[in-house]
Amino acid sequence: MQALLNIAVRAARRAGEVIVRNLNNLEALTVTAKSRNDFVSEVDRAAEAQIIAIIRRHYPQHAILAEESGAMGESDTRWIIDPLDGTTNFLHGFPVFAVSIACEIKGRIEHAVVYDPMRQELFTASRGGGAHLDNRRIRVSKQRSLEGALIGTGFPFRANDRYIDAYFAMLRAASQSTAGIRRPGAAALDLAYVAAGRTDGFWELGLAPWDTAAGTLLVQEAGGHIGTLTGEPYRQGGYIVAGTPKVYAAMIELFAPLVPEDLRGR
Repeated sequence: MQALLNIAVRAARRAGEVIVRNLNNLEALTVTAKSRNDFVSEVDRAAEAQIIAIIRRHYPQHAILAEESGAMGESDTRWIIDPLDGTTNFLHGFPVFAVSIACEIKGRIEHAVVYDPMRQELFTASRGGGAHLDNRRIRVSKQRSLEGALIGTGFPFRANDRYIDAYFAMLRAASQSTAGIRRPGAAALDLAYVAAGRTDGFWELGLAPWDTAAGTLLVQEAGGHIGTLTGEPYRQGGYIVAGTPKVYAAMIELFAPLVPEDLRGR
């Protein structure tokens, strides 16, 4: 395992320990709202602090972009961190959340870790080295069409999201064209599940770089495709479609007439 990936794995496991240790203490946690329906707890911050401390110990010169701490430092190598993807699930004791860590070098994601501390599942990828689940090689499913496909998504969680009508038009179209839609509530795991063949595709609006940085490399290294709602290259943040090659293409075709003009290419 490459040194950078090894550090990401160590940091993700340490953050997972912090998260699981606090599951039985949810009512006592300090929780604040960053915006409507967007929460942060002391566990998010503690898990993030553990990740950053491990990275800093080994690579003090590297830059960091973390959900709670923001951007720190300047370097060709940058770590993109979501210490607890699925905070709302965690705060309700709903066991779907993950730690997401990606390592970006000269603007390209090179290493990725998504760790599910509840199932102790470790998804990893390095560019050119494939994607793995607990050291076992994974591939996207062999699904070739929307008919019979299982698709993941994330609902727009801000009540004033001006694209909510467009999203629900996409949801209706996808519901009528597939075997089913699932909304677990953690984008990093949604992408990891596409990589592992557990779902055949995924789309969501309004994501941040830390939501998707690790998951996108997992999907690509597992043989899947990633892009915007209209099929342009995805640039970490905004609006994403992922899936097996055939399902990805079918989702782009399905959504294209429903995408507002100002969302095209984003």
